[in-house]
Amino acid sequence: MYIFVLVIHIIVSLILVAVILLQTGKGGGLAETFGGGGSSQTTIFGQKAGAFLTKATEVSAVLFLCTSLSLAYLSSKRQKSIMDGVQAMPAAQEAQVPAQGKPQPRTVTVKEVKIDPDTGKETVTREETRPATAEEMQKISS
Repeated sequence: MYIFVLVIHIIVSLILVAVILLQTGKGGGLAETFGGGGSSQTTIFGQKAGAFLTKATEVSAVLFLCTSLSLAYLSSKRQKSIMDGVQAMPAAQEAQVPAQGKPQPRTVTVKEVKIDPDTGKETVTREETRPATAEEMQKISS
């Protein structure tokens, strides 16, 4: 049913655009600027086509409104989601994404380094990872 109404909606939309474009302008507009139109109400289909095109515009506008409302109602009742065909992220990628809304605990790594005075080479003698203190958090964020 949804697909049927959608196809009708698209057809009505195209008809509405075509009927509006076929009508003559009511005012001076662009047609009179280039010497066309004048006060004549004739179209490429003859003098009586104006009344038909006005009526066709009204009918197609009402159909367009009805199909729009029908599509809105039918899509609210559908059990499908636009995300149904999307695959979930693999577990390795999920682990890399931090949880939304939860602040992640900050840690600092403290290294004790010994510098050889002769060569200037640094050697790590002790390494410790621990939760950051409030002062360290301020330094990290600034």
